[in-house]
Amino acid sequence: MVNVPNPPPSPWLWRDQVTWGANLVLVILGYVGVMLALSTLKKVERQTRVAEAMVEAAANSAQAALLHAQAVVDSERPWLVITVEPSINNKNAFTVLATNRGRTPARIISTLEGVKIAPDEAQLPETPEYDEVVSSAPLVPIILLTGESTTLKSFSRDDASALPKTQEEVRRLETWDDKIFIHGKVTYRDLIAPPDQQIHTTDWCCWYIHGRQKSGLVIAGPPKYNLHT
Repeated sequence: MVNVPNPPPSPWLWRDQVTWGANLVLVILGYVGVMLALSTLKKVERQTRVAEAMVEAAANSAQAALLHAQAVVDSERPWLVITVEPSINNKNAFTVLATNRGRTPARIISTLEGVKIAPDEAQLPETPEYDEVVSSAPLVPIILLTGESTTLKSFSRDDASALPKTQEEVRRLETWDDKIFIHGKVTYRDLIAPPDQQIHTTDWCCWYIHGRQKSGLVIAGPPKYNLHT
């Protein structure tokens, strides 16, 4: 058996040392670069989250300011409220009034009205139907200051008696099998609001209680007949 001696190790030349050192430096620089990049990305992510939070907070503040401004506008605008009062001079007669309960003047633009006979308010048309297709505008402009009222409609026992056409219809009204509903809409303008917020409406509906000797008129009707905008 012949023993072959191991070859002597190759000498580590200076050029190889320089190459190894350069590669080591490149690896270290690459690692440092990656770590710096990761750190920068984390900072950017944190800054992005802060910016998003600031934008969201600004949007919430703007929305709150808008709601506050709208609340101020609503609190200062005119509001026409419908009430019913008995006539002083005419027994079993009533007057439907629109009163400005807001803080600024209102100008009435037009009014609509209708009369329906139905067993109850649930049997009324889903959408109010008026006697006139085109709303009637006051001949003289009506401007209501705060607390002022104007008459929208008067209704009496004579008006109710003229509605039924037969004795059976009269009997059904007297026994409350059928009821008389008078309803309407008043459109008015806010005199101090911006142009896009000037027009408002108030829908109203009343039940005329047709008794044998005494009658009454009370606010009634479905929600769609008593809207405020």
